[in-house]
Amino acid sequence: MKRRYLLQAGLAGAAGLLTAKGASAGATPLTDGPTEGAQPYKTDIKTLAIVSHPYPERSVMTKGLQQAAEQVAGVQVRNLETLYGFDTRAIDAAKEKEIMRGVDRVVFMFPTHWFNVAPMMKAYLNDVWGSVGPGLWQGKEMLLVTTAAGGSTTYGESGRIGVKLEDVFLPMKASALHAGMTYLTPLAFQAISRSKLPEYQQALIERLQA
Repeated sequence: MKRRYLLQAGLAGAAGLLTAKGASAGATPLTDGPTEGAQPYKTDIKTLAIVSHPYPERSVMTKGLQQAAEQVAGVQVRNLETLYGFDTRAIDAAKEKEIMRGVDRVVFMFPTHWFNVAPMMKAYLNDVWGSVGPGLWQGKEMLLVTTAAGGSTTYGESGRIGVKLEDVFLPMKASALHAGMTYLTPLAFQAISRSKLPEYQQALIERLQA
């Protein structure tokens, strides 16, 4: 399948930066959220974005990336904490599985949480993917989008843990391959800075655009 790239941005505090940056580059200004019939970007790949943050009230990066995704026609965004709170047993597995069946690509969006996915996202995998055999999601794609405060002193060959941030999530890669999916190169932002959020959003746009 031809690789396609897309998404965009819009966080109240960052939208101004993006708009200013985009004005000089001729880019379409980004807004704070989706407007009915006015999503400025589009992907031809039916995409499901599963978003999770263990402390949503503190979220800046994940919130900004989610708002970017919400402006892309063809991307369905589901925030687990918004839908189910923090109850790992409340996830409607049957409904979520049906939604998953109807897409060609799933994007897992989360902050790196002790070198792992967020708790509700793990619960989602446990309940929605369940204890099934190989090939559950045959032919679909998986993309991880994650952020981390740590930089080169933590990640990479010379870092404290000796592996790159994108390689921390080997279990997710194993899960994708076991389920018959194509595991795409993760979009991993480290040493994150609020001032760079527009750049992260634009990178996400480019990864998802078709």
